[in-house]
Amino acid sequence: MNTSTPIDVPDEFAASYGAHGAEARAWIAELPRLGGDFLERWGLRLDGPAAYGMASLVLPVLQADGAPAVLKLQQLREETAGVATGLRAWRGDGMVRLLDHDVASGTQLLERLDAARPLSSVADDQVAVQVLAELMARLTAVPAPQGLRRLSDLAAAMLDRTPQAVPALRDPAERRLVRTCASAVAELIGEPGDRLLHWDLHYDNVLAGEREPWLAIDPEPLAGDPGFELLPALDNRWDEVLATGDVARAVLRRFDLLTEVVGLDRRRAAGWTLGRVLQNALWDIEDGKTALGPAQIAIATALLHRSS
Repeated sequence: MNTSTPIDVPDEFAASYGAHGAEARAWIAELPRLGGDFLERWGLRLDGPAAYGMASLVLPVLQADGAPAVLKLQQLREETAGVATGLRAWRGDGMVRLLDHDVASGTQLLERLDAARPLSSVADDQVAVQVLAELMARLTAVPAPQGLRRLSDLAAAMLDRTPQAVPALRDPAERRLVRTCASAVAELIGEPGDRLLHWDLHYDNVLAGEREPWLAIDPEPLAGDPGFELLPALDNRWDEVLATGDVARAVLRRFDLLTEVVGLDRRRAAGWTLGRVLQNALWDIEDGKTALGPAQIAIATALLHRSS
């Protein structure tokens, strides 16, 4: 008989996550029991209030020996299925360490970092981009292990979807921009790369740590070209980019620093960044939007003007 004590799930997280459909609501309904089961199974004690993002619940815990950790509960989905594989391949080098993992549920026990000190708390953008670039260089130096999603497959799917999706955009200029992004992907699809990518590396997915000053969290591992990693770093703190008064220059400053530190060919990196703009555009259209985000337009335009 299971005697574990259910955990409390914040109402705000339950409401926001449950809005994603029946499967999400079913997972939320099971979450109190699931969390309690893993506290018992792994000999953990709660050590503070729960935190949550868009897709996961994180509980600060103490292990049996008193060492701090976090218990991360998230619904097992395609984009999270390879997380443990990626974390094991990185072995804590620039990345949060995986301490334990349950394959069936996707539940993770992770080293605890300082959630109150994300990289976004660093006021100097040049410093923050440098930190992110150095982490990106280390993370993408690792060959992707077998079994992860591949950029080649994602790129092919994007190209297949583009002709049907583009007419949903109201502005002819935006339709042309999306087709240009698709052309850039078509030129690169034959060489998709084989590095281990984080796929969502931005300031709020980097936290201060004890064994290293900064460590990445929340990867969605993907096998591919490091150029596909850049866009989340380029549109970080977009209000600050706008405040410079020269958006293109600010975008290219970040782009040049990232590509220099990671050691990327800039033309190739620009092409895969346009691929990331294409991916975001397709997601937006799928969600019913009829216009591109201003940041996506500005980034793509800056890169295209440089290469023209």
